[in-house]
Amino acid sequence: MNINDIDIVKRTKEGLNFSILIPSWNNLAYLKLCVESIEKNSALQHQIIIHINEGSDGTLEWVKSKENIDFTFSKKNIGVCYALNIAVGIASTDYIAYINDDMYVCPGWDTELLKEINICGHKNFFFSSTVIERIASSNCVIEKDFGSSVENFNEAALLKEYNELKKDDWMGATWPPNIVHKDLWAFVGGYSIEFSPGMYSDPDFSMKLWLAGVRLFKGVSASRAYHFTSQSTHRIKKNKGYYQFISKWQITSGTFTNMILKRGEKFTGALKEIDDSVMNTLKNKFKRVVTSFKKLKS
Repeated sequence: MNINDIDIVKRTKEGLNFSILIPSWNNLAYLKLCVESIEKNSALQHQIIIHINEGSDGTLEWVKSKENIDFTFSKKNIGVCYALNIAVGIASTDYIAYINDDMYVCPGWDTELLKEINICGHKNFFFSSTVIERIASSNCVIEKDFGSSVENFNEAALLKEYNELKKDDWMGATWPPNIVHKDLWAFVGGYSIEFSPGMYSDPDFSMKLWLAGVRLFKGVSASRAYHFTSQSTHRIKKNKGYYQFISKWQITSGTFTNMILKRGEKFTGALKEIDDSVMNTLKNKFKRVVTSFKKLKS
């Protein structure tokens, strides 16, 4: 990638609430639905920033026609990490929200997040909306089938039922839709480009927030979005994120998200401090498992 190959266009007005970053790679039908849901179902006014990867399917022309959307553009697919870090450069609000282009936000998604921000009263937080998926990908997700694609999406049923689906607030916010203060984003350096095109960049970002002192990782049940899941990731050559995370942090992402963030458990408040000895114990335990595995193979 060459920085000279990046175009940046900022057209929106000031006085908005969130700066919403949406990386997109030749996924126009889903992107249109995502933007439409933000425009239709948001109670507040937001800055929408789309990073267009390649855009050879008409995405670039469509975004250019939308004067209320800011955008950045790369001629090649540079992945979500570079895309997010480029797009955030034209954010004009205090709050950076990240949404996948294959997501449809439900009414109240933004007011519920803002409510949590106001209750919090400080910058050291990381909040996620709660997604609904046809087949739940984790214990953070509500499972309910409203369609597997844009073509068979049952929007009417979703809008009728989304708020009736039972789910508690949950621990360990990680995945989009998520929101963080711009100062915290800058402090940890955004998304780590060594994870390009993006596998395991989400738990890596959460680890960086953890090390920066964030203890309020909360999944907000009342803020909801429907997720069609993996509309772009199945087309890319994936980085070996699982092993990259281990190499960088000396523990698995699962150990971090399950034992430290307690992701998916019922929300009980800010996470407790974990002293260095506990972290070292987890790392040493992992190293012993790896050593034993290597001995078995030799």
